[in-house]
Amino acid sequence: MTEEMSQCKHHGCLCKIGPSMLASDLADLGNEAKAVLAAGADYLHLDVMDGHFVPNISWGPPVIESLRKSVGPDAFFDCHMMVSEPLKWVLPIKESGGSQYTFHIEACGAEESSERESKAIEVAKAISDAGMKVGIAIKPGTPISAISALVRLVNMVLVMTVEPGFGGQSFMPNMMPKVLELRTRYPLLDIEVDGGLGPSTIEHAAKAGANMIVAGSSVFKRGEDKLAIIGGLRRMVEVHGNGKA
Repeated sequence: MTEEMSQCKHHGCLCKIGPSMLASDLADLGNEAKAVLAAGADYLHLDVMDGHFVPNISWGPPVIESLRKSVGPDAFFDCHMMVSEPLKWVLPIKESGGSQYTFHIEACGAEESSERESKAIEVAKAISDAGMKVGIAIKPGTPISAISALVRLVNMVLVMTVEPGFGGQSFMPNMMPKVLELRTRYPLLDIEVDGGLGPSTIEHAAKAGANMIVAGSSVFKRGEDKLAIIGGLRRMVEVHGNGKA
């Protein structure tokens, strides 16, 4: 990908930084969440894994409900649902305090199956009817064409820049053409990237057009200045994505 190809046209989508709470000190989850919110985080990214869709188990509605009680009603919870039955968990996540429900297109049926699109539409409608924002996610091996018919139904598209299931993986710059394609086709769409984002990789995502940045290890690494890290990520998106001086 050349420098010219990697740079999107400047867009007006607001930059939002969402620390991935899976990378925090889970024994002190509430205080960790409050610390990043105080440091300027725009939302909290909550990875829900069921051990089926991905080979790992994280947390579910009871933990989200407890975190909501700890941080209060105003924090935005982006619930990244790495689950094999996305429809099943819509209401439990809403009732536990979820603000946005981001499900995977791959969980809606086999690639190119007739059921996948109809099931995804059903899930998106259920999320919207429950009063949450709708996000749809694609794994590294899934093309943009898999969600083209669904973009009109969602508030956000998440492009995974690592394989979902585990934190601490290396950023995959070869996912940036997907982000650039989305930004070119949908200039007003919120586009999120998740996996390996930090000071050394944010420029790739910002130039491609991502405006919602999930950052885990880079924010929660012991000894790091959370305010400086979050501010630095934001600045890169504002310069390269929004065209601010």
